[in-house]
Parts: sequence; C-alpha cells; structure tokens
Amino acid sequence: MFSSFMANTWIVATIVAATAGFIGFFVVIRGSAFAAHALPLGAFPGAAAATLLGINTLYGLILFSGLGVVGIIQLGRRGQHEVATALTLVALLGLGTLFLSWTREYSQEVYSLFFGQVLGISNREIAPVAVISAIAIVATALLFRPLLVSSLSAELGEARGVSSRRMEFCFLVILALATAIALPVVGALLVFSLMVGPASAARGLTDRPLSAMLISVGIALATVWTAIILSYVSNWPVGFFVGGLGAIAYAVGRACFRARTVRLLRTAKA
Repeated sequence: MFSSFMANTWIVATIVAATAGFIGFFVVIRGSAFAAHALPLGAFPGAAAATLLGINTLYGLILFSGLGVVGIIQLGRRGQHEVATALTLVALLGLGTLFLSWTREYSQEVYSLFFGQVLGISNREIAPVAVISAIAIVATALLFRPLLVSSLSAELGEARGVSSRRMEFCFLVILALATAIALPVVGALLVFSLMVGPASAARGLTDRPLSAMLISVGIALATVWTAIILSYVSNWPVGFFVGGLGAIAYAVGRACFRARTVRLLRTAKA
C-alpha cells in the first residue's frame, strides 16, 4: 500500500483532495453543484482529442473545461444558468462521442475518466497537477472576499463594486481547473461528490467561512486517503468509495447542523 509504485498515487490524490475541498466550499455556498458535475463530464472529450493528437490528456481536459466555461457564460446571458449549463454539457458530450468514434484504443481511458483510476500515475503527471492546483488555490485565496460577498448576496456585492458576472466567470474558471485535475483520479461521475460532500459537511459543523474551508479540506483528504486504502484492499474502484464516503460525510454534517439548530433554539427559549 505504501510501496514505491503507490507513491505517486498518494501524492496526486492528496493534491486533488486538498484542491477539491478548498474550492468545494464555494461550490456549496454558490449552489454550483450542477456546474461541478457538468464541467468534468463535458471535459472528457478533451482527453479523447488529446489521445488522438498524442499529447498529455490533462491539457485536453483543461482546454475543454475552458470551452465549457465559455459556453455556460455565453448561453447564461440569454437564459437560465442551469439551462445554459445543460446545453453546454450536451454539446461537449456530442463532441466526445465523435472523437471516440475515431479510435478503438480508448476504452480503458474512458473507464478511468468516468470512474477514476489512481493507480499507474506516472512521474510526469505530478508536476502539471501540482502547478494547476496551486494556480486554482491561489486564485481562490486572492478572490476570497469578493467571491464570498457575491456568493452570499449578489445585490450586496454589486453595491460594494463586486461584479457578480465577473465573479461567476472567475469562479467557473477556477472550478474548471479543479475538476480537470480531479477527473483522472476520482472520475467525472464522482468529482462533484468530492467537492460537495466534504464542503457540505463542513458547513454543517461551523458557520465561519475560513474554518469551514479548512474542515472541508480535512474531510476531503480523509475521504480520498480512506478510499485509496479500501480500494487497495478490496480491489474495488476508488470512485465507489469516494462517492460513498462523501455521502456519509454529508449525512453527518446535516445531522450536526440540525443538532446545533435545535440547541440554539432551546437556548433562545430558555
């Protein structure tokens, strides 16, 4: 489990989990779970295109995540945000179907992108993941206050000179980077569970933004580490354990939130 061939697995999984937990806080408070689910699904055609061109699949994922952001923003100006996200997802999945029809050597890659595959990560994959994760985290930290204000109240943000449209664009770019690096590890179908589950649990444990963000990172790390161990022992997909543990974390967070609410109500009545 801790042998040399697993070293890259632990390193990349740790980076991905920390990034997902950090950015997942804003995914939850902005109600962007659908975008967190749609962007990785829409990005997988980029990996197919990269394979056809013989380049690193991560670059294809980032490119198509960027196309997803542009599609959501542009279509969102003319209609509902959820509809724009869905239309963008459909268009990108259509491209993915086309790219997959051009190759017969992509079945294993498709499986790993949908369901996750942490084993077999090469040394050359670590540096791009680390750099992109650092960019996403630094960008989130620099935009923390305006993002927080616009997330809690778009009207208040506009009154303070924070453009909600600009913040939406910046956040979607950050989210695209985060989902692109997480996709090969936990899979497109479960990226959003790694972002939403830990962050939702953290919000149930505390109302303080910074504390909730740090707790979210801690839960995300615990989720991925535990998932790797269970996957190694059982030989089951790591994505299954990430999804299950994410759901458990969410349930525990909701239970803690309800318990705190009841306690506060009792204190107020007393």
